[in-house]
Order: sequence, then structure tokens, then C-alpha cells
Amino acid sequence: MSNVDLDAKIPNNVNLKDDKRLQRALEKWLPSFQEWWSDMGPSDFNTRDIYLRTAIGVGKGGWAHFDYVKMPEYRWGIFLAEPSGDQKIQFGDNVGKPVWNEVPGELRARLRRLIVTQADTEPASVEQQRMLGHIAPSLYDMRSLFQVNCEEGRHLWAMVYLLHTYFGSDGRDEAEGLLERRSGDPDKPRILQAFNNPIENWMDFFCFTAFTDRDGKYQLAALAESGFDPLARSTQFMLTEEAYHLQTGENGVGRTIHRTAELLKQGKDPRAEGAFPLDLIQRYINFWSSASFDLFGGEDSTNAAEAFASGLKGRYREGDGIYKDPQALNQFYTMERPEGDRMTTQEIPLRRAMNALLLDAYVADCKRIVNRWQRDLTKFDLGLDVTLPSQKFNRRQGVYSEHYFTPEGELTTEADFEKHRDEWLPTTADRECVQSCMIGVQEPGKIANWISPPARGVNEQPFDFEYVKLN
Repeated sequence: MSNVDLDAKIPNNVNLKDDKRLQRALEKWLPSFQEWWSDMGPSDFNTRDIYLRTAIGVGKGGWAHFDYVKMPEYRWGIFLAEPSGDQKIQFGDNVGKPVWNEVPGELRARLRRLIVTQADTEPASVEQQRMLGHIAPSLYDMRSLFQVNCEEGRHLWAMVYLLHTYFGSDGRDEAEGLLERRSGDPDKPRILQAFNNPIENWMDFFCFTAFTDRDGKYQLAALAESGFDPLARSTQFMLTEEAYHLQTGENGVGRTIHRTAELLKQGKDPRAEGAFPLDLIQRYINFWSSASFDLFGGEDSTNAAEAFASGLKGRYREGDGIYKDPQALNQFYTMERPEGDRMTTQEIPLRRAMNALLLDAYVADCKRIVNRWQRDLTKFDLGLDVTLPSQKFNRRQGVYSEHYFTPEGELTTEADFEKHRDEWLPTTADRECVQSCMIGVQEPGKIANWISPPARGVNEQPFDFEYVKLN
């Protein structure tokens, strides 16, 4: 592994200069990416100086540099985590064998599909969020949005590097397709439905980064265990950047709940003050968390079993040695599933339950952040709660998708679900309420009334720092 070449046209630590064919191919793709960014990236802020962090290394300490950057000049690059010595495959049928540095022929199509699906989410989220800068509640939040957008662009580069390097003409075609699909386009939509949902306001954005980006953490973590070493090292470094995206959402929803609680404690009606009632926030949490549960796919999946068996995609923290059997043989997973008008339990082979295991880890993490919001809410002594809905609720994928459940996870009827829909999921009136509060605040140190300031600024800067230079 070389040092990071920051002076290259495409910053990288993969010795790109030593592979002229690959370098030319990626430099040919660069203008298409820049055109996509101009068309579909953050609207109308490309000439502004933004206080952004840029990767300058892959080590755990001091890997990022902060400075003012115009987004089209952001140094997108290709960074793989450092190899960790004599790496062995940690799971599946090939456990104990050396990791692959080339794609095994029999796994080529499956691996390409894993990479393309992950890659497609990166530009999709940028497209979903492109208009939000105009209605940012503060310059701090505007800068956070643009940081997330730029790093999603870099994550796209990480996956495109793998496609170009290891999949020949098929990979180059897939890389072109990543710039041709559009979030929400009826003819060329993004691959996963959650990345076609519109993000029209900051309540959507914060819930998206809290829940949907958190799905990305778990998918990346599973791929970071891959026996295909270039993919594992790519996603390991992506996780370093992804942590900020999750923090943006977790803190954003928490700050929104905190502001609502402040107003209620003062005896004020949040709606009358240009803020959000707690039940409205709960409905947004219900919608985005349930949409994100779907991203894990079917709980009983032969595709997931084959990806695990072949060594392409592991369990969460597979390499930490927390699982008794790295091959997951002769073990079973017990799941609840509906049968008629009642729930039954069923055991399935553990390998077929890999999606369910990953979803379980994700749900535990989501419960942690919701519990954090609840602890803050409890301090106001209002007798109010915020909760995470059951992973059975409002599903479109998996064993619960053809049935109806309450947010508490109780099996119900379609008629009962429709009767309570407006209590459980955002309504047109909710969206109108949120949209009415989306008035951009562009003065340093000022913030919209529906959200509290952050506990701390970025890179030890104060909240009133000029995070975006608009004038």
C-alpha cells in the first residue's frame, strides 16, 4: 500500500499512477461525474466556500483536513484502509483461506451485484437531498448537509474504482449506469426503494441520516468482512466517514425533539411557535425506520446464505471473534412469522437468516439512539415518550410485508391499519406543517425555531462560526 497521492488528478492510495490504463479510464469517468454533480448535486451552492473536511490519509488519527472548499473542487478520491498483514477469510465455506485480491470467477456476478447495489445508494442520497441547502435551519446544518453530500460522492468513487479495476467492460458499463439512474425517476429509478423516496424537508433529512444511513453502516460493516480484500478495505475506510453522517441524523432528530420539549415545558404550542408536535416527529420516525428495515431484504434468504457461504458478505463484526461458529453450520435462527390471523415461530438454518441477523443488530442500534432521545425528553418531566416501532410495522419487504401490524408489533387487519394510519404515519397535514417551518436561516449563530443549536460545533469551532460563506 502506497502513501496517499494528494497531488494526483484523482487523489488515491492505490498506486493509480502505476496503472495507466486504469488511470485513463477513471480520468475519462471524472468529467461524467462532475457533470452529474453539476446537474444533481446540491443546488445553487457550488460557488460558495464551505468549511469541509477532506480525507488526506487512512490512519485512525489525523486522517482529515478542514478548510474552506468550493464543492466542485472537493478532492474526491480513492482510499482503501491499510492491509492488516496476512489476512484470512473469517467466515463461510472458505474460512481460514487467504483473502482474494482478484475476483473468483464463479463469484463474479454475485460480487458485482453487491458492489453495484451499494454504489447506487451513494449518488441516490445526494439527488434526494439536492434542494435542502435553501431551507437549512442554520449555517452549521447547511455545512453538515454538504459534508454528507461530498462524502457520499467519495463513496461512489470507492465503488466505481472496484468496478473499473476488477470487472472489465461490465464494470465500466455499471459505472456509467450509476450516473444515469435518478432518484424517483419513473423510468430509471434507483435500485432500492428507500432511495427513491423524496426528501423535501429537514425532518426527512434527519430521519434519513439517522435511520437509512445507519442501514448503510451495517451493510458496509458486513462487506468490510468480505473475503474479497479490495472491497473489505474500501468499505472499512468508508465506515470512518459514515460515522459523521449517522451523527448528523441522530443529533438532528434529538435537537428537534429537545426544542419541542422546551416549548412544551414553557406552556407553548409547538405548532404556534413554528415547531413540531411530538406526535408528528414520532410519525416521521415510524416512516423512515420502517422504510429502512426493508433495506435488509428478506429475513429468510438463500441469496444471503450463498453470499455468506462463499465469503463475500459476513455478519456484523464477524472478524471480532464474537460468533461461536464462523461457518454457521448446524445452527438455527428462530423467527416469528404470520400464519393466517395468528403468529407462529419457525426455525430456519442460520445461514438463511443472515439478513435477519444484520437487521437485529441494526434494530438494537436504533433502539440505542431512540433511548438517548427519550432520556433527554424525560428530563423535561412532561410524561411523554418517543419510541422505535416494531420491525414488523409497515413493511414492504420480507416475511411481514403481506400483513399488517401496529407500531407495537401486534398483528392486525388491513381495515384497522387504515383506520389508524394517520396516527402512525405522516399525513398530508404533517408534511404541510413541516414544510411551513422550512425557512432558511443564513446568518452565523442564528437558528430556526423548530430545532435547538448543537451541543458543540465542527472541528472545535463555535456554533456562530461562518461554516458557509454566502457573501
